[in-house]
Amino acid sequence: MASASPRKIVVTQRFFDDRSLAYLRAHGCTVELAPPPPGMGEGDMDVETLRRLLTGAAGWIVGHAHVTRALLAALPDLLVVARRGVGYERVDVEAARSLGRVVTIAAGGNDASVADHAIGLMIAVGRRFRQSQAGMLDGDWSILTGSDLCEKTVGLVGLGRIGRSVVRRLSGFDVRVLVHTSSPDADYAQRTGIEYTDLPELLRRCDYVSLHAPLTPRTKGLIGASALAAMKKGAFLINTARGGLVDDAALLDALRSGHLGGAGLDVFASEADPALRPVTEALLALPNVVATPHAAASTHEGLARTNLVAARCVVSILDGKSPPPGTVIADGRDTLPLPAGG
Repeated sequence: MASASPRKIVVTQRFFDDRSLAYLRAHGCTVELAPPPPGMGEGDMDVETLRRLLTGAAGWIVGHAHVTRALLAALPDLLVVARRGVGYERVDVEAARSLGRVVTIAAGGNDASVADHAIGLMIAVGRRFRQSQAGMLDGDWSILTGSDLCEKTVGLVGLGRIGRSVVRRLSGFDVRVLVHTSSPDADYAQRTGIEYTDLPELLRRCDYVSLHAPLTPRTKGLIGASALAAMKKGAFLINTARGGLVDDAALLDALRSGHLGGAGLDVFASEADPALRPVTEALLALPNVVATPHAAASTHEGLARTNLVAARCVVSILDGKSPPPGTVIADGRDTLPLPAGG
């Protein structure tokens, strides 16, 4: 069994860049890169594999692996779990806190990348890029008439860091922006010209609806059959947040019926529930769906930023200091005080 090291860090996701690696090493950490093998996602790594990789580690930089109570309990030396990303529904936050661990997210690291992706999906699905290219490949160069983003009404469900980044990007398209959020900010609305509204009104009025809410028990299935039916006929749904926000089977029905004009999807309910894979495959087959495989944050620049935020969080915790603002989602240091590193 490996002996514990106060500065051993294990990285289990792919694409960990040289700058972030050098940062950890410059702060006295030994780093083991342990990405999943080709053809396997990090979320497919089982508890025993993770336990073996993480034994003796003080820090874990993780992407989509499941951080469970059983795993944490089997790793008493693990002090900090740093997510390279901002969602944390795969982390047992209460278990981490009760077991004295610290869990962080890479707040602010991928905002620009995901916001760019959301705008790209709006344009791609509205202008029918997929259908046009498919036709050209078949020898049909007929011009398909698409829809402008310019001067449309765009609805954002959620207004966190990514949502606000989308608002900034939309300012160049002369659009009206409606926002549904649980935390409206009157000063922000005055500065940006957005309009807060409830979800039914947003769905009724908007030509594009883009989701930027976290996945919680309250938001799970938020866009179901009734919400989709309430959307403006011919509208487009964009989801770069979490698949569980949308009832994908209901979305499939709304697209097949012609009620919606199309969808731009980076996330799917089948990511959490493999039984829904046939629904995902049916969505992917539709000509008016533009899809990517949960890749919105995965640019060279975005991954480098989130890697470095995660690395800084790990070093801060091991040094007994406060990590960057907005990054801590579970802090069990009062339960099990963490020693300062050297």
